[in-house]
Amino acid sequence: MLRGLYTAWTGMVNEQKRLDVISHNMANSDTVGYKDERVTSQAFDQVLAIKIRDGSQAYHNEAIGRLSLGVKIGEVYTDFTQGSVRQTSGTYDLALSGSGFFTVNVTDKNGDVHTRYTRDGRFMLTKEGLLVDSEGNAVQGQGGDIHINPASVNVTVSADGVINADGQYIDTLKITDFEDYDYLVKYGDTMYEPLAGATETDASAQILQGYTEQSNVKVVQEMVDMITITRAYEANQKVIRSYDSMLDRAVNQVGRLG
Repeated sequence: MLRGLYTAWTGMVNEQKRLDVISHNMANSDTVGYKDERVTSQAFDQVLAIKIRDGSQAYHNEAIGRLSLGVKIGEVYTDFTQGSVRQTSGTYDLALSGSGFFTVNVTDKNGDVHTRYTRDGRFMLTKEGLLVDSEGNAVQGQGGDIHINPASVNVTVSADGVINADGQYIDTLKITDFEDYDYLVKYGDTMYEPLAGATETDASAQILQGYTEQSNVKVVQEMVDMITITRAYEANQKVIRSYDSMLDRAVNQVGRLG
């Protein structure tokens, strides 16, 4: 009889984790460059309840009956589809149309520099003329850090990333793409870093100056999924209440009659 309690419990834990992911998506529905995260569910690959060194099986572990394996989170993956673009008219606001990422250098608290990739194109110039992202990380061009004279009046960025300031060539933005996005690890909400084995490839994205790419989270779909998860969670709660009621009757009524 207690097997159903175990199965219902795994269902509740699984739905709670799914709800956490959806809540994070909803919180970032207005975050520039954010990519929606999705969740899959799967059965446990092995029974969690076993007999360990009891009198009948002194040196072997054995599954207890035909216990349901329950359910768990299978994978949390990122949906890299294109988000909508919004016009800002900002000189250093850039959006990518197509596959690829802006390249930035991130310096951690230990002073180590990490090359990471993002779709968040809200860039700006420092007082020294260094082009940085919204967190102060240096945006990379083909020649490294990009420096633009802050006094420049007319700064243009072409579709292929060529930067000109007052008619003078500055640099070309380094746009990077990868053959398999499964090799990318997420940092924060919009940053990615490749794992060993990641293969770079030519990016097909075009650059739109004066625009930013918005989050690709579909709020209505997320709300529908949230309702579905809530219903599933409540169904598992009802299963546990039913088992609790049956156990109460077995102990306090059937047992008393015996």
